[in-house]
Amino acid sequence: MHVVSQYRLFAVPSALLKTIVLSTAVISTVILSGCASKPQIQNATRYATAPDYYTVRSGDTLSGIAARYGLAYTSVADMNDITPPYRIYVGQSLRLKDSGSRRTTTTQAVTQAAPIQRQTVQIPTAPVKITPAVVANVPTAPVASSKASALRWVKPSNGSVLQNFNLANNIKGIRYAGNVGDTIYAAADGQVVYAADGLKEYGNLILIKHINGYISAYAHNSKMNVKSGDNVTAGQKIAEMGSSGTTRTMLEFQVRLDGKPIDPTNVLPLN
Repeated sequence: MHVVSQYRLFAVPSALLKTIVLSTAVISTVILSGCASKPQIQNATRYATAPDYYTVRSGDTLSGIAARYGLAYTSVADMNDITPPYRIYVGQSLRLKDSGSRRTTTTQAVTQAAPIQRQTVQIPTAPVKITPAVVANVPTAPVASSKASALRWVKPSNGSVLQNFNLANNIKGIRYAGNVGDTIYAAADGQVVYAADGLKEYGNLILIKHINGYISAYAHNSKMNVKSGDNVTAGQKIAEMGSSGTTRTMLEFQVRLDGKPIDPTNVLPLN
């Protein structure tokens, strides 16, 4: 009887047991509903407000920039004419918003043509291999072109010519001699799409995009007076001559049409 009386001391009345069960169910429901709503607050992703343009910094990737502002990297690539493998360069200006009109140069020739669009410009580092027959067919005299005639071209330097265009010797433009600090001029109206030293063999390099598929390049500068996104006019000072990326003071001037190097004498004035 003593044992039975001990167990009776710990017996719980049935009415009290029901109350405990119902209270536990209510508390569990509240806890579960609170837990269900909490992840929605924690998982709400906050993106930085995307600017109209973004200048690429060291360590940036296209996908990383897009993710920072909640954008699809493929959309950013399309807006900037960047194709796989989606390479970008330090100092490059990327468009992040596709609304509004794109910036153009202020000259009459450019405003009458399609607006200048930003794109990634790649300078090949490997020599171009061509056959002697192709070299023999490279024109040496200026070629009349409706595309080139839409632009007013000027010489980018007053220095003497060191070397002329010669793809067989991997010279993709004209190399001008001069002194450190000599003025470098924009060869035609356009928009700066690159102004940095990301390609070491070219040193401080400026790329200007023109209408009708032309791009001009100015390498080995000691000082750059323009930045990516600037509009320039023919004859405007854009840099000073130097020896960055090379062993002597000079300007290496290149002209590309639809991405391929052409002889600058085809577009530059004779005198």
